[in-house]
Amino acid sequence: MNKHVIFVRAHLLAAFFVSAAVLGAASYAGRTVSADAGRPNPQQSEASLIADFRRVEVASVSDAMEQLTGRRMYMSHRMSPIFTTKFAGFARTVLLKKDEGNNDPGALTGMLQAIDDGGADSVYVMAVEGGEDIAGMGGLMGTAMLARGYAGAVIDGGVRDTAYLRKIEFPVYATGIVPSTSVHHYRFAGSQIAVTCDGVLVNAGDIVAADSDGVVVVPRAQAEKVLALAQQMDFKEHSMYAVIEQMKSIVEAVKKFGRI
Repeated sequence: MNKHVIFVRAHLLAAFFVSAAVLGAASYAGRTVSADAGRPNPQQSEASLIADFRRVEVASVSDAMEQLTGRRMYMSHRMSPIFTTKFAGFARTVLLKKDEGNNDPGALTGMLQAIDDGGADSVYVMAVEGGEDIAGMGGLMGTAMLARGYAGAVIDGGVRDTAYLRKIEFPVYATGIVPSTSVHHYRFAGSQIAVTCDGVLVNAGDIVAADSDGVVVVPRAQAEKVLALAQQMDFKEHSMYAVIEQMKSIVEAVKKFGRI
């Protein structure tokens, strides 16, 4: 095929994807996004908001958060999934503090009650004080979360019963896999409070999104604005793949789309 024809086709294809990106970013989840799309839309239901976050890539959400707020709200490489997964939901936070040698049978009751108080689209976010080698949750807690419709769990600490959790396909991110227990070593210190999970501040009700790239947290008040920008980033990046293949140049594609 003539090189001039190839170039013209690539140029037309790039123009098509730019148009698609603009049109796609201008409308999502059945609603129109105007120039001030970052303002919360009270008509968008919580369920549709979460559904939209499940469609975008965590990397785009992370980039959007940093670009809009200057804050890095992603968790580190230590926070790993027990199997490849993708989810998003509203944070239900729990804090455990060390209390070595306690024989109080009710020391962890609040931790369990916090699970029963949650429901569909919840993400269980637990901070275990110094808990790298303590399992913050296992199969029983995972079963309860699954039964109640939780999207997943993020544990700043360990997880155990991973074979069973994989069997029931309940997604968990944790900083390690260990066989230990928190019983007699920890005490429930609160739920639906602000916690620091792997260095990231998480408030009850914040959006927690996870995929194979990791975990990111979006403050609820900024969710719509971050989502709109993340969707635009996704459209641009996904459009660039074909253009790069056609033009055989990432430099030219970045010039056209302004995304890397």
